[in-house]
Amino acid sequence: MNYRGRFAPSPTGLLHFGSLVAAVGSWLCARHAGGQWLLRVDDIDPPREAAGSAQAILAALPAFGLAADAPPLFQSQRRAAYDEAFERLRAADLVFPCWCSRTQLAEAGGIHRDGHCIARPQPARPPAWRLRVPDVTIAFDDALQGRQRQNLRDEAGDFVIRRVEGFYAYHLACVVDDAFQGVTEVVRGNDLLDSTPRQIWLQRCLSLPTPGYRHLPLALDAGGRKLSKSEQAHPLNPADPMPALRRALAFLDVQTSATSSTPQALLAAALDGFEPACLPHAATRPA
Repeated sequence: MNYRGRFAPSPTGLLHFGSLVAAVGSWLCARHAGGQWLLRVDDIDPPREAAGSAQAILAALPAFGLAADAPPLFQSQRRAAYDEAFERLRAADLVFPCWCSRTQLAEAGGIHRDGHCIARPQPARPPAWRLRVPDVTIAFDDALQGRQRQNLRDEAGDFVIRRVEGFYAYHLACVVDDAFQGVTEVVRGNDLLDSTPRQIWLQRCLSLPTPGYRHLPLALDAGGRKLSKSEQAHPLNPADPMPALRRALAFLDVQTSATSSTPQALLAAALDGFEPACLPHAATRPA
């Protein structure tokens, strides 16, 4: 199967250093494999979106030399596909409505287990919908982080796939679209490593293929916070891309040429001799 990778930013702000690291890492892996690099805009959570950020991110990437091989996929235009997947799960009795509040779940230990809701049904109020999670351990080999194991019942519990507001949750949209785009390896930040077993279980429930996974270290600020949630996560300047691009490559321990004068030349030099297995294995790194 031909390699297909992807970068899937959420439009909650402008392109920042942590996102650039994920974009560069996924681009390098795709180009090293002689495959395609795709874009997807994860715009399924309107309350969290920043106006204009999706187009700003898409416009910034080429300035950093990151050109996709196909037009971007917008999750906001994929509702019909998510509806179809949801109905398949409901027909198989794999999902159930839930009226439990966060407070109620916190009082019960924070994890919803065995399809038993604490709250009583409230027909006048729309429910969230959760996927039934059995007592099963999901194991997979991450290309950077090694062997991973998670007992879904004990560590994840029944998880939401459609929210009270009617928006589909990240896990469902992600697995449906990774399959639709033919993604063969997911290269993303290590903050999503813990989510991967849930996504693998959803793939099995929907009879979708499971791609490979490679979770890059997270960029942290001086206080140890994830950079995207930090005051140091300043937007990058597409008009002056070279400093940030050099920093991103250095963060990934990728050798570059000091004489490259354009992003395209710098990435070409980085790709020469690049080996995905040599990317840093640490879960986090200071930016």
